[in-house]
Amino acid sequence: MLLSFHSTRMQSLQVDSVQRWMEDLRHMTEVECMCVLQAKPIGVEEDSQQGELIVGSGVGAGDHVARNNLQTLLRRALVVSTELGKMFQRLEKGRWQRVHSTAVRANCHVRSLVHEYSAARSTPPEMQKYEKSLLEKCMELTNITERCLHTDDEFFLKSMREAIHEILTDVSDSFSNMIDMALANEIRVLIKQIESSDSVHTIGSAISNLLSLTQDGPQLCSIIAKEGAVVALFKICRQDRFKDLYAHALRTVASICCVEEGINQLDKVDGILCLADILTDESSVEAARAEAAAVVAQITSPHHTSTQHLASFLESMHDIVTALIKLCESASCGEVFLLASAALANITFFDSMACEILLQLSAISILLQACKDRQRVDTPYSKDQVVTILANLSVLEQCAPEVLQEQGIERLLLLLGEKPSSASPSEGAACERVQQKAAVTLARLSRDPDVAQTAIQLKAVPRLIELCRSPTERNNSDSVLVACLAALRRLAAGCPDSIEAADHQQLIKPRLVDSFLLCSNMEESFV
Repeated sequence: MLLSFHSTRMQSLQVDSVQRWMEDLRHMTEVECMCVLQAKPIGVEEDSQQGELIVGSGVGAGDHVARNNLQTLLRRALVVSTELGKMFQRLEKGRWQRVHSTAVRANCHVRSLVHEYSAARSTPPEMQKYEKSLLEKCMELTNITERCLHTDDEFFLKSMREAIHEILTDVSDSFSNMIDMALANEIRVLIKQIESSDSVHTIGSAISNLLSLTQDGPQLCSIIAKEGAVVALFKICRQDRFKDLYAHALRTVASICCVEEGINQLDKVDGILCLADILTDESSVEAARAEAAAVVAQITSPHHTSTQHLASFLESMHDIVTALIKLCESASCGEVFLLASAALANITFFDSMACEILLQLSAISILLQACKDRQRVDTPYSKDQVVTILANLSVLEQCAPEVLQEQGIERLLLLLGEKPSSASPSEGAACERVQQKAAVTLARLSRDPDVAQTAIQLKAVPRLIELCRSPTERNNSDSVLVACLAALRRLAAGCPDSIEAADHQQLIKPRLVDSFLLCSNMEESFV
């Protein structure tokens, strides 16, 4: 009996131990082993029999190492950030076993990252200070979380939670600063390659790495800008011997200029003059001019809060606008047209002089002709840019006769029927903008009696009524509804007989807000 009890108790203890080990195993990894496994290539290419861990010689090897350092750094940083985020969540829930196991994992990952980076690159002195402090805090975090496993004292655990939260915040801040320094160090290496090399291949590879980094968000773009990448890239764009790199360099500049620091750097090196030179140079390839247009579109975006750089832009505006409308006219594909027209659309928002220049350059004819060419205007995004320009031009009185001459009212009615070809939310949003701006343009142009009469003859009124009454026709957009109601009221003011009594009673006679509320609650078309 005693033997049986002893045997059962031992079996129970063994099961409990195994279960405990299995539970711990789910949350623990041998980080050093994982590092080696992650660094090993799955397959070995013929020209690289030694694998990725062996650094070759020559230019190609240097490019590979720079790229590999960046990728490893970013991958490791993401892992550590994820672990620290988990710790914050588990700490709030008081899951102490999970808190400790996550602290151990984070500590291992941080040490591994520091070790890997130090082995691959000489660490700057200021970064070494952060590394030492960070490693000490990670060890402190591991030790203090372990103490919390061996007590059930609520008062003690509460005080420990506050202390751990403070240390964890310090670790997060220190880690973020260290990664920023490491990335800045890597970026400086790339910029040095761009500035000091005469090899098109080496410079091109460094630019590719910078461009890849810009895709990781505004924070990295800010670091890249602060390290002087925009200055280095414009130096390339001012040398004829690197003409083949212009498009690549400008695409990277456009990405960096999503942040204010990038635009400020561009302004300091007279980047706008360089862009104007490339755009107006007939010997420049289309790809370079298209990417220059992309930079113009980026720096003139209404989303930017700073407008200081636009002062220097105004000096070159006539040349830039002229070059952009020519690029729209000669574009060989939809992407080139989209970049050029997006730049023009942004420019027409902030200066009425740009609209006057465009009218002088027969922009209305060029844009409306482009809409008939599916090779150039092939998506709702391109149509959005075209109708934006037309909406801004329609503020000028002399715009109406040109639109009539080019059969622009017919085009606007077609744009009022724009519908997405897929379930993509971005495409749906673009279609809504096209419909809204087409209605706004029609309303503005209908101040001219000839335009209003033409619109009515082309059955604009039934279409506008359909858009007001049928939510599905306007992609369930309230902004399209408001624009259509405004256009309908403008036409009704000039030609009251064009609206039937029932429609007048619901869509014209009430206050705009009342008609809006009536139409926005309709689920089926009454047409």
